Amino acid sequence: MIVAIDAGNSRIKWGVHDGTGWLSSGALATSDVARLAEVAARWPANARGVVCNVAGAAVADSISRLFTRRHAELSFLQASAAACGVRSCYENPQQLGADRWAALIGARGVQGAACLVVCAGTATTVDRLDAAGVFVGGLILPGFDLMRAALARNTAQLPLAEGAFCAQPRNTMDAIVSGCLQAQLGAVERMFQEIADEADACCLLTGGSARRLATHLKIPFQLMDNLILDGLLRFAASPRS
Repeated sequence: MIVAIDAGNSRIKWGVHDGTGWLSSGALATSDVARLAEVAARWPANARGVVCNVAGAAVADSISRLFTRRHAELSFLQASAAACGVRSCYENPQQLGADRWAALIGARGVQGAACLVVCAGTATTVDRLDAAGVFVGGLILPGFDLMRAALARNTAQLPLAEGAFCAQPRNTMDAIVSGCLQAQLGAVERMFQEIADEADACCLLTGGSARRLATHLKIPFQLMDNLILDGLLRFAASPRS
C-alpha cells in the first residue's frame, strides 16, 4: 500500500494506491498542512509514503513528522539524471522541480511517443519528453491565476478580473482573462510545434487550471488528473526508490 503526496505551492494532493488502483484521493490547501494528520488517520497503517514537495522545508517537516508518528516508511522524490525510463538533459538535473520530474515519470508510464507534459498550477510548466524518454527541456511561466493577480496587484486601474474568454474582447474584464489565457495557450501550442510532426505526439495536461486550458487548446491532448501522483507511484515501485 502506497500513499503518494504532491505538496505544491497552493495545494497538497494525495492518493492511496493498493497496487491495482487508487482507493482514495483528496486535496487541501498547502496552508492547511496541519490538517493532513486528520486525513492520514484514515490511511492504512502499513502504507508507505512517497512525496514530491515544492512547498518548502516547513511543509516537508510536517509530512515527515506525520509518517514518523505512524512508524511508516517515507521517501521524497528528488530530480536526478535518470529514473524510471526518463533521462534528463537539464544542465543541473537536481535543480529541476520534484513535481516536474514526477510528472515526466508519470508521462513516460502512459505515453511512449513524444509528448509535452503541461502542469497548469500556480506556475505553468511545459516540458518536452521525446520518444526515447529523454527530457530535452521546458518552460516555466506564471500560471493563469498568478497572471491575473499580478495585473491587479501591480496596476492602478486593473481589477482581479472575472471575465470570459473571447477572441476579440470588448471590455476590460474579458480582455484580462482572454490575455492571460492566450499567453498560456500560446506557450503550450508553440512548444508543441517542435513535436507536431512526430507519430502519436500528444500533450498531457494536468493541474488545477488544466481544464480551463483544455477548453481552448488546438493540439492533441489528454487530461491527466493524477499525473504527478502516477509518477510518484512509478518511482515508489522502482528499484531506485
